[in-house]
Amino acid sequence: MAELLVAAGLPARLAGRAVDTFGPGALRLLRDDPWRLLQLAGVDVPDADALARAALPGVQPTDPRRSRALVGHVLARSARDGHTLTPVEVVADDLRLYRIADPDRAVAEACAIEAVHRVGDQLALDRYFQAERAVAEAIRRLTEAAEPMAAGKQERATTDSLDDVQRGAVAHALEHGVSVLTGGPGTGKSRTVAAVVQAAERAGKLVALAAPTGRAAKRLAELCDAEAMTIHRLLGVQPRSNEAGEVDFGAGFARGPGWPLDADLVVVDEASMLDVELAAALLRACADRTHVLLVGDSAQLPSIGPGQVLADVIGSGAVPVTELRRLYRQDEGGAIARLATAVRAGELPPVDSPDREVVVVPARGSAECAHRVVQLVTDSIPRALGIDAGQIQVVTPVHRGPAGTIELNAALKARLNPHPFAKSSFRFDPGDRVVATANHLEATPTGFANGEVGTVTAVSGGVVTIDFGSGPAEVSGKVLADISHGWAITVHRAQGSEFQAVVVVLAPEAGRMLSRPLVYTALTRAQRHLSVVHGSGPALVRAVREVGATPRRTLLEAALAGRVAF
Repeated sequence: MAELLVAAGLPARLAGRAVDTFGPGALRLLRDDPWRLLQLAGVDVPDADALARAALPGVQPTDPRRSRALVGHVLARSARDGHTLTPVEVVADDLRLYRIADPDRAVAEACAIEAVHRVGDQLALDRYFQAERAVAEAIRRLTEAAEPMAAGKQERATTDSLDDVQRGAVAHALEHGVSVLTGGPGTGKSRTVAAVVQAAERAGKLVALAAPTGRAAKRLAELCDAEAMTIHRLLGVQPRSNEAGEVDFGAGFARGPGWPLDADLVVVDEASMLDVELAAALLRACADRTHVLLVGDSAQLPSIGPGQVLADVIGSGAVPVTELRRLYRQDEGGAIARLATAVRAGELPPVDSPDREVVVVPARGSAECAHRVVQLVTDSIPRALGIDAGQIQVVTPVHRGPAGTIELNAALKARLNPHPFAKSSFRFDPGDRVVATANHLEATPTGFANGEVGTVTAVSGGVVTIDFGSGPAEVSGKVLADISHGWAITVHRAQGSEFQAVVVVLAPEAGRMLSRPLVYTALTRAQRHLSVVHGSGPALVRAVREVGATPRRTLLEAALAGRVAF
C-alpha cells in the first residue's frame, strides 16, 4: 500500500488511514477503484487522480469510476457543511470544474448504483438518505405503537410544582411515542424532565437517560438522580470492521432492531446535537411502545455532523412539541438567562448585572482580546468571584489568530500548567486541560466523543491518561493527534457542556463567522458567571438581529410532514 502511494507522489502515512477506513482489503480496493481514496479526510481530487495514474496506467479523466466518485465527493463536501441534500445544478457546476464533460450522465450513473439518490431537483448521498428515512420510519412506528404509560394520579403527584405548559409536556411524554421539550435556559426544562422521569418510574417503567456528551450525561444524571450515559454507550458502541469500506449508520452499535434497548422511556438531553446518523441508530434501537422524549434548545447551533434532527422534528408538526418560554430564573437574578433569552429573540440589550453574573469586557483588536482573556481566567474571575481557574472555560469561534484556540491555549498553559512536557515527543503534561477533536468510542477503558473536555492525569510509557466527563481514557499512538489543549475551545465543541464560568471571546476576525445560533450557544454554556470579551464591533449586533446562520438542506422535515415519500 505504502509503495503504491509513494509511487503516486502521495505520503506513505496515508496507508494507515486507508487500512483503518477500508480494512485489510484496502490495497485491492484502491487498485480496482483509486478514486475511493477521496473517502479519506483531507484527500482531494488531484491526489486521487495521481493514485489512479499510478495504479491504472493509461486511465482517462472520463473513466466512469472517476465521475461517480466525484459526485459522491461533491456531496460529501456539502455534508461537511451540514447538508444532507444538494441541488443538482450545484453538483453539476462543481463537476464541470473537475473536467466532467457530462455531469448529468455522471449523476445518473451514481444513482444507478444507488450511491446517490435523487429527490426532486436535489441529490443525497446514500448514507444520509438511508439515515433520514430510518429516522422518519422510526418516529412513525413509535408514534403508532405508543400506549399511555402512567395513570392520572401518578402523573399529578409529580407535576404539582409545574405550571400548565410544563404539565402539558409531561403528559405528552407519557402518552405519545415521540415528543419534544424545548426552550431556553431558565425556563424549567430540567424540572420538567425530572417530573417526567419520576412519573414514569412511579408507574413501574424502565427509564434510560442519555446525552451526546459525557458532561451532558453527568448533568442529566444529577438532575434526575438516576444513571445517565452517552448515547454511544447506551447503544453499546462496537469497533467497525468493513472490508469494503462502506459505512452503515447502525453497524457500530450492539443495540438495534435485533436487540432493542431495555427501556420503556428514553430521554435524550441536548438533542440539538443529534446528527441524522446517530439519531437513526438511537431510534432504530427503540422497541415498539417505547416512548422517546427529545429535550433540547432549537435556537442553539445544529449538530456537527450532517442534518438538523431536532429542528426538523419540531418543524414537521409530526409529534407533540412543548416550548417553555416563561423565564423562571429572572426572579432569582438570572442575568445569564435574561441575556440569553434576549439573544434568542434577536435582541442584544445592555447588560444589567450588579452582582457581576455577566460582565462585558470591551477590547480593541485581537491582541487585546487575548490579553483580557488570560487576565480574566488567571486573575480577575478567581479573585473577584472565588471561582477556580479549573472551572473556567474559554470559548471562541476561531482557531487561528491571537484570540483563537491555538494561541490562547499556549498562553493559558504557560500560566496555568507551565511545567515542561513529560517527554519531548509528547505535547501534554499531567494537569493539562484537553479536548477531543474526533470520536474515539473504542478507547479503553472508556471511549470519548468529539468535544469532550478532560484533564490529563498521567503520561507514561507512550500513553496519556485523560479523565473525561464520561470516564477515564488511555490515549496513545495515532489517536493522540485527535487530542488538543482545551483551556480554550470552539463554540461547536463547547455545545452540550456547561461550565461554572465561561469567557466568550469575540475577536475582530470572528466577525464574519458570527450568527445568532453561534452567539446564543456560546453564552448559554455558563452556569454561574459569564464574561464576554467583545472586540467584534457592530458585527455582533448584526449577527444577533439577522440570525445569519446558513439554513441546512435536509429531507427529514418534509418526510415527516408527508410532503415527500421515500
